[in-house]
Amino acid sequence: MDAFMRFALNVREIVRKDPVLVVAIVLAVISCAAVPPDAAYAEYIDLRTIGMLFSLMAIMAGLSRLGVFRIACRHLLSAVRGPRRLALALTLLALFSSMLITNDVALVTFVPFALLALRTLDSPRHACFTVVMMTIAANLGSMLTPIGNPQNLYLYSASHMRIGEFVLLMLPYAVAALVLLVGAIAFFGRIPEHAKGTAARGVGAGSPAAGETPQLASEADDPAPSPLRVLPWAALFVLALLSVAHILPYQAIVAVTIVVALAADRRALLHVDYALLFTFIAFFVFVGNVGRIEVVSSALAQLIDGHELAVAVIASQVLSNVPAAILLSGFTSNFAALIVGTNLGGLGTLIASMASLISYKQVALVLPREKGRYFMLFTVWNIAFLAVLAVLAAVLEVL
Repeated sequence: MDAFMRFALNVREIVRKDPVLVVAIVLAVISCAAVPPDAAYAEYIDLRTIGMLFSLMAIMAGLSRLGVFRIACRHLLSAVRGPRRLALALTLLALFSSMLITNDVALVTFVPFALLALRTLDSPRHACFTVVMMTIAANLGSMLTPIGNPQNLYLYSASHMRIGEFVLLMLPYAVAALVLLVGAIAFFGRIPEHAKGTAARGVGAGSPAAGETPQLASEADDPAPSPLRVLPWAALFVLALLSVAHILPYQAIVAVTIVVALAADRRALLHVDYALLFTFIAFFVFVGNVGRIEVVSSALAQLIDGHELAVAVIASQVLSNVPAAILLSGFTSNFAALIVGTNLGGLGTLIASMASLISYKQVALVLPREKGRYFMLFTVWNIAFLAVLAVLAAVLEVL
């Protein structure tokens, strides 16, 4: 009985920590009952996407563990004066960095540092607003490049687009996102009068404010890593970009990534999100099997046909945009609409983009009394951004 209870508790913990992975595995197992495993299963899995995701996550983990991104953030904020400029600097940092280091890495790295700096302003509302803007910025900035988020890397690979094509497709939305973010901060990024005295002294420089958690304070004091330690990871990142552009084979990049990690920082391999990789594999199996069930496949293809963008946005609200991209790609060849739809679909609910949960958890940890305020601001602003960008998508579709 004790063994059964321990097993039940372990299962419950897995479901709590990664429900999307659990759902993906359940769907894959159910589909295997309808389509028994055979040689065709080998064709289901996009090994290029899995390999490149693994390599990029390992590279980002290596650079993050050296403190490269936190140090860059600290130097940027040391020159910022005033709460509105702070909010803008943090938001633009999330927007542009997510294009290269992915939306989840940008939020994992910069949101804790942002909360550290924002606490000196003594305005929880401003802190929540700024983190909401950073989260939206990371999700929207990441849509511009194939490596910005996992679903982009997959859809880019599956569509056989060129990088220039992909960027041009998403460029109008990225520009619109930049304008909307700057406008939102300009008009709504004010801070209450009682906090202006603190803000005037500047942020990002000097000693941490009283009451900060030790972890955040220590992160603000990271020493600069040796260039010799950064160089292997930086070179590897350049090679990964060449592989994304189909100049180098992905197999070689995966092999070199493992070699560099074992030589430079083995623990970087432990920070790879293997749950995400297994989620991809499970969904690949499910979609592959469903595609072989003629009745179901035809019904789904008819439902999606001509409505790819809208279906992708709606599906992302309940599934999140990564599994939505994998599922829908099995029943349509209109990859351009799926790319736009799953990227815009990252706005909306808290689970529309799993990266958004990173910010929520950080706010809950550092400002536990503000969870309700943050959730309300997050939902309102996400719906507003989604509505505007959806109108832009409709206009561009007509043109």
